[in-house]
Amino acid sequence: MNKFKIELKWGVYFTIAALAWMYVEKALGWHDELISKHAIYTNIFAIVAIAVYVLFMKDKKQNFYNGNMTWTQGFISGTILSVVVAILSPLAQYLTHEFITPNYFENVIAYTVEKGVMKQEAAEAYFSLYSYMAQAAFGALAMGVVTSAIVALFFRSKKVD
Repeated sequence: MNKFKIELKWGVYFTIAALAWMYVEKALGWHDELISKHAIYTNIFAIVAIAVYVLFMKDKKQNFYNGNMTWTQGFISGTILSVVVAILSPLAQYLTHEFITPNYFENVIAYTVEKGVMKQEAAEAYFSLYSYMAQAAFGALAMGVVTSAIVALFFRSKKVD
């Protein structure tokens, strides 16, 4: 377990950052009066997510690999972080929709149906806690693995003993 201590720590940090981001989105009105902007502006979180992976990779390289890390070591470590984030993401979704923005689904369903993007039944199925939990878990894993592969390129040591 000590082997994955840094991944667990940064998985929790990532989850806290995601929850804080949801609070910011809610505070800026992207979950209610400005919901039409949500689909675009929510992508800004990618900057935060990448920053967390960069800080994680720096921590892992310095404090676990003693400054010498191969791309493979970085990629595997980042993938493990992605699994931790994926495991924590349903909890983050629950906390988001139960406490931070409990009316989000109601608002986004109404907006989507009103704009003719989806019919009521389809919108209710897509914009639901279960659906968002699944999307968050799979999205965290997929995007985390890709991010890990790229960030590990920048943190690999030129020469590893």
